[in-house]
This record gives sequence, C-alpha cells and structure tokens, in this order.
Amino acid sequence: MQHLRRSFPLIVAFFFLSRSAAEPTDAAEPPPLRWGADAEGGAPYIFKDPANPQQNIGLEVDLAAALAKELGRPITFRQYNYDSLISGLARGDIDFAMNGIEVTPDRQARLRLSRPYYTYRLQLVARKDEQRFDALESCRTADVVVGTLADTGSSRLLEEQGIKTKVYDGQAEPYQDLALGRIDAVLMDEPIAVYYARPNPLLKFIGAPFREGHYAIAFRKDQEELASEVDAALERLEKQGELARIKARWENPEGDVLADTGARLSFSRYFPLLCQAARVTIEVSVASMVIAMLVGLLVSMCRLYGPLPVRWGAIAYVEFFRGIPVLLLLYLLYYGLPTLVAHANLGFQFKPNDFTVAILAFGLNYAAYEAEIYRAGISAIPAGQWEAAASLGMSRPLTFRRVILPQALRMIIPPVTNDFIALFKDTSLVSVIAIVELTKQYQILAKSSLKYLEIGAATALLYLLMSVPLGFLARYLEKKWGRGI
Repeated sequence: MQHLRRSFPLIVAFFFLSRSAAEPTDAAEPPPLRWGADAEGGAPYIFKDPANPQQNIGLEVDLAAALAKELGRPITFRQYNYDSLISGLARGDIDFAMNGIEVTPDRQARLRLSRPYYTYRLQLVARKDEQRFDALESCRTADVVVGTLADTGSSRLLEEQGIKTKVYDGQAEPYQDLALGRIDAVLMDEPIAVYYARPNPLLKFIGAPFREGHYAIAFRKDQEELASEVDAALERLEKQGELARIKARWENPEGDVLADTGARLSFSRYFPLLCQAARVTIEVSVASMVIAMLVGLLVSMCRLYGPLPVRWGAIAYVEFFRGIPVLLLLYLLYYGLPTLVAHANLGFQFKPNDFTVAILAFGLNYAAYEAEIYRAGISAIPAGQWEAAASLGMSRPLTFRRVILPQALRMIIPPVTNDFIALFKDTSLVSVIAIVELTKQYQILAKSSLKYLEIGAATALLYLLMSVPLGFLARYLEKKWGRGI
C-alpha cells in the first residue's frame, strides 16, 4: 500500500500543489543515472533472467553495467513502455533511453544521440517451404505481406519498396504469425532474428543480412554534458575491447536461448512477480474506484438537485469524461499537463507521479459512469417516498439520506460492481506511464520465456481471484440490504 500513501497527498492537492524539486545530493556521491527501457522488448537487448526473474539480462544490461563502471556513477533501471520512452525522457522521468533506439534523421533532430554502440543489419525470414521469393526485392512482385516493427529502419525500407507490410508492437509476435501462416515473411534486425527465428525449425533466413543501421543512447538536447561523458565512456569501452566482448556474448547464443530460458523460468519463479503486479492492479483499482464513487455521487447530486448552471456543469463533466478514452486521459495528465505548466512559466514545477496520475485518470473517467448509475437509481425511487417522508416532518436532506439513498443503493450495486470489475481489466493501460501492473508483467515474462499459455493461465487465474469475489459480495449486499427495505 506504499503507492497509495505516496499518491493520495498529491490527489488531494492535484490542482494546487506541485512536486518539489529533487533534494540536493552530496557532491561527493553523484546521484544514480536513471536508464529507461522496456523489458518487454525481449532478447537480446533486455529480458528476464530465468535464474532470478527479479533481474534483467541482455546486451544493454551488460552495457549499462560497463557504463556505470566507466562513469563512476550507479545506473538504475526503470521499466518504461517503449512507445513512451522519448516522452518520458522529455518529462525528466529518466536520464537516458537505451533500448535498441535506431539512429534516424528525425530522432537526431529531436534528441541528442550518443555515438553508436551497435551496428546491425536487416535479416529477411520466411517459412521453411517458401519458394515464391529469394530476396526482399522479389517480395513486391510476389505480392506477399511482410511483418516488421513499427517506426524502425525495416518498416521505412518496406515502405520505400512499396511492399505490403503488417506492423507489430513486439518482436516475438511477427515470427509467431509467420510460423502460423498469417504473414509471408518478417524483416527485422539480425540480432532479433537470431534469437526468435533461427531456432525455429519452421523458419529460415532468406539471403544474407543487408543494409546497416546503428543503435544509440538517447538524451534530451539540454543534456550535452552527460551525453559527452557517455560518448567518452563508450569510446573507452571500445578501445578496451569491452564493447566487443559484450556484443560477442549476445550476438551468437548457443542453442535456443529463449527456449532454455522458458524451461528454467518455473512457476515458483514467475508467479511471485505476477502476484506483486496483481497487488499494483488492486491498489490502482481500489483507489480509483473510491474516487469514482465519491465524485460520481457528487456529480449526480449536482445534476439532480443543483441550480441550472450547476446541472449544466454536471452534464458537461459526464459527457466529457465519457467521450474521451482513458488512455488519452493518461497521456494528457502525465505528459501533457506538466509540459503545459512548464511552458506557462508559472514559477513552480508540476509533475505528479505515475500512481497519482493513474488513480486520477481512472477515478475521473469512471466517475462519469458512476454519476449516471447513481442518477438512474435515485430517479427510480417513486416521488411518493419524498412526499411520505415530508408528511412525517423529515427535511429533504434527511429524507435523501435515510429513505431515498438506501433504496437506490440496492439497485445500483450490480452496475457499480460491473464497473469495478471492468476497472480491474482497464488498468492494463497504465503501462503507458511506466507502471508495471499485471498485464504488463505477463507480457514481459511471456516474451522473455515464450511461455504465453502457461503464464497467461496464471495471469487469468489472478484476474479471476480479484474479480469473482466481487460478484459474490455484490449479490450478498443486494440480498442483505434488500431485506431491510
């Protein structure tokens, strides 16, 4: 529950307070550098250690350790969704991003990229029995569909060649779809193909690797001093031969590393991680639902009994938050609002933490739905109940509290429970703001071991253990309160 204790003070003061700047640290002990990467990205860059799933292994993990030694500063890893890495860098959540980030003209224009630490080539992969093409150029005339990763050199090359493309977010899924016959080929970086395609007996490499590209470490434009230090450290690592040793270790794995990882990643090792992530899901869901119920009740009361301007305001709230996706709301609160405050030069820094934003986003969004549920339940109580209470001398607030609301509660319990269960599942979206909840942890573990079915079954069990008891509780309360009405 430490996340909730950290988040609620910011929730209460969301529009009035800002997080204070980081406290000064001892000059003799420089603060750790925060490295952002997505462990879901997979081999060979960063994936789970089967011997200890609490830790990551991979080429970039080894490189980060070598850089920490050269710089004389510790480097701490922060799990960050790949699609949000650049946004997190701009927000200041991380000091640098290193996650197979390719050097491209558009990134060079927006970011300060380090000297390249890895040179890769592209590799075309097809099914073992494929006879229609023997090179990338013939894919266009063969009318095939080629899978690749979004926003990469391979996707841009396919676009240039006019080849039909299917874009994926992960690097394991394209090879799975290829083996299942859903696409005809896959074009990705050779290191990825070595781990995911070469051990698969159903797949084969088409031709030799071609078209070089480079990976670099990404910094903000205003981090020139740090970037220069990292450049110098990379140069020293290259001269010492350490960079070559790291590359050699991960470029040519012996056997099927991912299959071996999956065999060693037993239930007793991965299930505690899933349980930890499930606790995060529960914390976010419960805190968000509390806010949703309180705000929803207030909004419904304003719409039912407030003066005309207040009623219109309540309607605007409901329509606004019901009309925008919660994913968009997460981005706006976490990335957009701090940027707006910074550009407005208001004299303070506003950067609510990830749990605060997640709880607020889901609380405000679901409050719109709860408000309509409450309004419908309260409106369903016959007007005669108000009149009967008035004849007994009860005031309207007292009538609402003792007569109307208790009857409405019985009717609203089922839909509110449905919303709570839906909220448990919707929290999977919070991974975009660097929170590792249950679904994100499943994706990380599954892609590190290829145990999609086994780990998926354990994940589904945890979701059921969280949601099914809510149904029983709702039915119990409905019957108990129903007897008293």
